[in-house]
Parts: sequence; structure tokens; C-alpha cells
Amino acid sequence: MKRPIAYIAGTGHAVPKNIMTNADIAAMGLETNDEWIVDRTGIKQRHIAKDGETLTSLSAEASRMAMARAGVQPGEIDVIILGTASPDHLLPATAVEIQTALGCTRAAAFDLSAACSGWLYSAIMGESLIASGSADTVLVIGAEKLSTIVDWTDRNTCILFADGAGATVLRRNKERGGTKGVLSSFMRSDGALAELLWRPAGGGVEPFSPEVFEQKRHYVRMAGREVFKHAVRSMAEATDRALDSARLTAADVDLLIPHQANVRIIEATAKHVGISMDKVFVNVDRFGNTSAASIPIALSDAVEQGRVKDGSTVLFAAFGAGFTWGSLVARF
Repeated sequence: MKRPIAYIAGTGHAVPKNIMTNADIAAMGLETNDEWIVDRTGIKQRHIAKDGETLTSLSAEASRMAMARAGVQPGEIDVIILGTASPDHLLPATAVEIQTALGCTRAAAFDLSAACSGWLYSAIMGESLIASGSADTVLVIGAEKLSTIVDWTDRNTCILFADGAGATVLRRNKERGGTKGVLSSFMRSDGALAELLWRPAGGGVEPFSPEVFEQKRHYVRMAGREVFKHAVRSMAEATDRALDSARLTAADVDLLIPHQANVRIIEATAKHVGISMDKVFVNVDRFGNTSAASIPIALSDAVEQGRVKDGSTVLFAAFGAGFTWGSLVARF
């Protein structure tokens, strides 16, 4: 594919108003405290949806911000892609509800399920649609309401996950010979490892039932140590592949924005790439692990802080349930 075909024209994010601190979690009776959580994850607080906040409402808020920054009107959106593992409904896709909320009446809309890699997979899909001529402007969203699928008595998972939405507008790069836009991308998966991070029940194989609810098999379950090991290895592969494809080295990268899962994974990824932590964007301490939303939230946050500006070369990398992993290099 001749690159760059598409560029990121606007970013936005939205999180619930309610903040849950580590002290709040400890007060729920779990055997944990702020020091234990920060030491293992780097997380100090997270946003948890309340009072009618939905995946649709958070996504629409983030999308309006991204569209305003891109100077794009609802009627200009050709496709809406939502990366999520926690949709508002199992049927229909939450993307069509977002479409209605935004008034994007001429857009096609669909959900994409790749867990924490959801935004990356969706952005790669959006660029491909633009490259094929099927679209000129694609709204790419990563959003989660993980508080609804987490067991709040399970210390291994509830301290990590949070709610939020991030949105980006991808537009066709009409500048001939231009360097602004997506320079490379990579994605991969390994379903043999699916049961290390999954929701055992609630789907077609084992539908919801009184037994499922009693055993809490509809909640996320994670083998933390194994997931950590594979995450570090896969994020390393992803960053290598994206940089090689873009014909760049670590020295060419102005900022690394990794999936905000765990500060230890982020540090290991940066060390592998050879990028110092002062060139790595980290906000997991404030937002927790928002899965598919984490990279677009971090990107929007970085733009607001002036860490991403015109001419910046940014490397993105993610790893999630599936297992899925991927990367993308973009110049702004």
C-alpha cells in the first residue's frame, strides 16, 4: 500500500464524571491498598460510569470533540467503526446508536471486537476503507464500559479496568507526495491463548443462566502473570514490525503511545524499542486500563498537553484479549 493514504485529522475523548480511587476500592472490603495497587500497576484512580452514562453517550461526546477539532460535519462521515469489548447491547451494534446520536445519517456503522487492540484494529480498517476508495472520512472510536463486566470482588481484575471513550477522525490525504498520515501498521492474533483473558459464559456456547450468574462466569477472568508475559513479548514484536515497515528507527519517534494496561508493561515496551520514558506518554495512573479506549484517550490527552503537534511522529502499540496485538506509526 502506498503511504500515507490517510491522516488523523482530529482527536477527542470522554470519561465518566465519577472517579474511583484506590482507597475507594480498598474500602469495598478487598484485601488491597493504594500502595499495593500503584506498585503493581501504576494506577492511582479510574473513571467509572454512573447515572445513566452509557457507551453510546461517552462515545458520542468523544466523537463530537474529534469532529470539531477536525472541522468535520456529521454529513461528511462515511463510516463509523467502534472498537469495543463491552457494547451497550449484544444486538444491534453500538456503532449504529452512536451514528444516530451524532446525526451521521449517511454513514455505515459497525462494531469491531479486538479487546485492548480494538482502536488499532479499527484504525487499520478505516485506513483500508479509505485506500480502497470506499470512504474519504472515517470516524474511528475506541470505547469501553468495563465496569459492567468486571467482578468487583476479584482483586486481580477490578483494580485494573475502567470506563471511557476516545475518538479519531481519519481523512483521505489529498496532498500529493505528502508525509502526513499513517506510515505503517501491523496486527496479529493467537486464539490458542484465548482462555488466559476472557469471559467464559454469556455467549452462544454458554448462554446466560442462573448458574452462570451464580458462578460469575459472565465476568472477565484473567491469568495475570501469563498475560503479562505474552503482552511484553507481543508489544515488542508489534513495535519492531511497525518501525521496520515505516523504515524508521526509535530515534525517529517523537512519542510512543502504548496501550495503558500496566506501567510495567509500558516500561518494558519502551526499553525494548530503545525509547526513554520521557518520550513515552503515560496516563494509566489517572484513567486505569480502558481497553480499546486507552490509546485514543491517551492520544487526545497528549494532543491537549502539546505532546503531539504538527510534524510529530508517533508510534502506537497495543495488546489485548484474543490474544490480539498490533501497532501503527503516524505523522501528524
